[in-house]
Amino acid sequence: MSYLSLFIVASLFLAGCSDTTPEQTETTEGDKPSILNPEQQGCKRCHSSHLDKSHDFSCSTCHGGNEAGNDQKSAHAGFIAQPAHPASMARTCGQCHSDQVAGAAESIHFTLENKVNLVRKSFGAVEALTDLNQIPVADAPETALQLADDLLRRRCLSCHTYSSGDPYPYVKHGTGCAACHLDFTEGSPTSHTFLATPGDKQCLQCHYGNWVGADYHGRFEHDFNAEYRTPHTSKEPFARPYGVEYHQLIPDIHQQRGMICVDCHTGTELMHSRKTDAVLCQDCHLEKSLEKSLPLNVSRENEKYLFYSKGDKQKHEIPLMRDPAHTAYQDPIACQVCHSQWSFNDTGNHLLRNDTREYDDFWRLTTQGSWEVENFLEYNLNPDYSTILAPTMLDKISSEEKKGIWYQGYIMRRWESIPLGRDANGRISVMRPVLDLHLSWIDKEYTVRFDAIQGQTANKGLEPYTPHTTGSAGMFYRQRLQDFFRLEEIKKNEIKTGGEGE
Repeated sequence: MSYLSLFIVASLFLAGCSDTTPEQTETTEGDKPSILNPEQQGCKRCHSSHLDKSHDFSCSTCHGGNEAGNDQKSAHAGFIAQPAHPASMARTCGQCHSDQVAGAAESIHFTLENKVNLVRKSFGAVEALTDLNQIPVADAPETALQLADDLLRRRCLSCHTYSSGDPYPYVKHGTGCAACHLDFTEGSPTSHTFLATPGDKQCLQCHYGNWVGADYHGRFEHDFNAEYRTPHTSKEPFARPYGVEYHQLIPDIHQQRGMICVDCHTGTELMHSRKTDAVLCQDCHLEKSLEKSLPLNVSRENEKYLFYSKGDKQKHEIPLMRDPAHTAYQDPIACQVCHSQWSFNDTGNHLLRNDTREYDDFWRLTTQGSWEVENFLEYNLNPDYSTILAPTMLDKISSEEKKGIWYQGYIMRRWESIPLGRDANGRISVMRPVLDLHLSWIDKEYTVRFDAIQGQTANKGLEPYTPHTTGSAGMFYRQRLQDFFRLEEIKKNEIKTGGEGE
């Protein structure tokens, strides 16, 4: 049986579609805007905007163009449509925020080097890349690494600062600095009021789906296959605000208390460093750590430690680690081993590049979390259309159209089981099968060039992960650890006896 036949039993995932060019193209005659303010000259003649006090200056300061022009052609000479885009932000935002712009350009949020190198290394890469723009172009892959590179460029990396994201209601956002600091609703900026402190709405524009951020709000995506999807949809005003409906599970206790992402993940971590120190639970919850140095937004009042949240603007008393359970084990143990309420555990992640015009087998999989792939399938499967779309996708970094559609799917999506393992330092941690990847390619001649190839990974693709689903340790945390130690002991005995067991 071919891999294509096997693949259609799976359900699908991830995102696509980008807008990477900051300069506006020439406007056609039919695109002329209406005159809003005939008595005004320059930009305000056709545009109205609400600026915050810190940015209340001439439009041309950021957007270029000709303020004296009274028609679109002259006013838009040298116009920059996306001044906060990475290609423009140094000469626009950098006029006043040079340190922040320079730091952001080197930050992990801009380079995505962790994700890029993790995947590339598993498929044979020797040298690490420092920026997603360095991923080689591979239109006709000859090696597993080249196929992985094509996957990264065209299917995986739609959530980066060069892209405005998929046109889902809660996903499409600004580029560069505007991705975090400008508010968007239904794909358009609500105003030109810049946010000094981004809210969770901005974070979730990229951190949706089954990735960190969504779990903080208790969200777990539905299965993609139509036969396994629940008939219930997400609440109004949109049925699929993030492209795929989600199950509403219990949110993280910090989120329930009113805290937002940037309460823990500060601007220094997100914008100013390529490598940052991890945010540790004990920084706030271990009394010895607090006595040594108070974290940002933490104060001591009346023998209590209080955390001031940027989210609800309230002070919250910090519970301290005083339970004897915290010293019951000799092994170092990550806090979420006991305190995570649930975890993303999607196994058997299959990705198929299909260059053929065969797509009928995917009629149950038209919901995929990728607007580009969904549009391709829904259009071509519609019997009312006499023409069909070619199987092509955009390169999410260069915006060039390339042949082949990348379908993606899982064998199983679950949240209730929380696998444990040891990280590089021997600490017991929650694990996630992020590298459980199976890559395939069928070329336009229907030749299977790669068939479910897997990267070289330890522990079946499991990698340490920190679920943002914190809550009480509950009554089963001891059982999790007992099961883990028991399985470790079994494996040790198998090694001693040559795999023959006891």
